[in-house]
Amino acid sequence: MPNSLPAEFTLYTIDEIADILKVTQRTIYNYIKSGDLTAIKIGKYWRVKHTDLAQFLATGTNLKTQVL
Repeated sequence: MPNSLPAEFTLYTIDEIADILKVTQRTIYNYIKSGDLTAIKIGKYWRVKHTDLAQFLATGTNLKTQVL
């Protein structure tokens, strides 16, 4: 059965987001905690909407680089 839902209804797990971004799960949790990546908790599991992932990819993190 093909997925007929629009992209904005697609939910990703923390594992899937970590694989997509090539970072660890801990890094994803840190992005969520800092507010850089919007996520929702369903039961005991975190999920990230496709639109929130797209926004995160467009804006990046709030990490500041320090010029020495």
